[in-house]
Amino acid sequence: MTNISIITIGDELLIGQVIDTNSAWMAQELNKAGFWVNRHLAIGDGRNDILKALDEESGKADIILVTGGLGPTADDITKPVLCEYFNTSLVINEEALKNVKNIFINILHRPLTQRNLKQAEVPASCQVIQNKRGTAPGMLFEKNGKIYISMPGVPHEMKGMMTESVIPYLQNRFGMNFISHRTLLTAGVGESTLADHIQDFEASLPPEIKLAYLPNYGMVRLRLTANSNHAGTLESQLDQLFSDLKSRVNEWIVTDEDISLQEVLGKLLIARKQTLSTAESCTGGYVAQIITSIPGSSAYYRGSVIAYDNDIKKKILGVNPAILSTVGAVSEETVRAMVSGVIKITGTDFAIATSGIMGPGGGSKEKPVGTVWIAAGSTHEIVTQKLWFRFDRQRNIELTAVNVLNLLRRLIISGPSENRPA
Repeated sequence: MTNISIITIGDELLIGQVIDTNSAWMAQELNKAGFWVNRHLAIGDGRNDILKALDEESGKADIILVTGGLGPTADDITKPVLCEYFNTSLVINEEALKNVKNIFINILHRPLTQRNLKQAEVPASCQVIQNKRGTAPGMLFEKNGKIYISMPGVPHEMKGMMTESVIPYLQNRFGMNFISHRTLLTAGVGESTLADHIQDFEASLPPEIKLAYLPNYGMVRLRLTANSNHAGTLESQLDQLFSDLKSRVNEWIVTDEDISLQEVLGKLLIARKQTLSTAESCTGGYVAQIITSIPGSSAYYRGSVIAYDNDIKKKILGVNPAILSTVGAVSEETVRAMVSGVIKITGTDFAIATSGIMGPGGGSKEKPVGTVWIAAGSTHEIVTQKLWFRFDRQRNIELTAVNVLNLLRRLIISGPSENRPA
């Protein structure tokens, strides 16, 4: 099995100013192409850090992929450090120079500066990977039988290089291993309970198939991964084991696909040719945002009323003022009325509603911070649930969204109440 390490460079990554999405995307795409990423290392823009990382990762991996530090400013030191590491010097690459001139003169219509022209400099010993989406070229080196590839940190540019050049090169050079996954999503059960429930199944897995637990926001993904140099009968064996796993956790399964809860809900609505709207108070539009993050959601999602203030709940959604003055906005009665109100406005088949106290302030003895009421339903039936969270404001919002989406999913798949078993 070919081992890969990813090094991401940038002080901004270490201080949290920029979230590193590059390594996650690279690992996913490499995995699809039959490569396994063994390590990921984030380091700052420091000469010694870069040199040390290259040395350490070359001792553990066959391929070292590097992103970041290729810009035109003084803090972008990756190219000079690569020259030092590979005992070479910077030279102008004519094709890269042509690309830089074309971008500035013909596309951006901006004057070229010496700083811009330095983007066409590359270490003399590298194989240049042209950048079709920007000015900084990629660079490929070989040393002591190891492959090093340095790419820009700009995600759009890195993705272009990986897709068009790097992955095809690695497949041609190293061939493809067999890596395959099967993933299911569960809700309503904790990670430790799941582990106890299927411990005999996990113990019986062959060494080339691993089980991973991936908990997040009150849900747990279970992933089976087969990893081998030869596929053989491993694919069918993986299918059989996945079928067994599903039967063991059937009561908690949300989906047996590696997709999000909002995608699961969207598929249900599309299959039934039904529509959805949202009425949000405490989540402030977050539920609508994650629903509409799915391409094609316009086929089933109509819109939202963000009724953050009680006047909006009354005037737009038609919540009875008596409800708000007696039991308050954070109540079962309010979220029921919000569901009915938004369905009346939008004409959708279903709606969901949220109202709660996200924190850090605003709580009381009767309704402490983290108290949330959610509702999901139609003109025929509305179901509700009271939740208590103990986290920070953002996580409370995200957990509320997950729970209200799952509440509607359960309502849809269970069917009308008169058809359910007693």
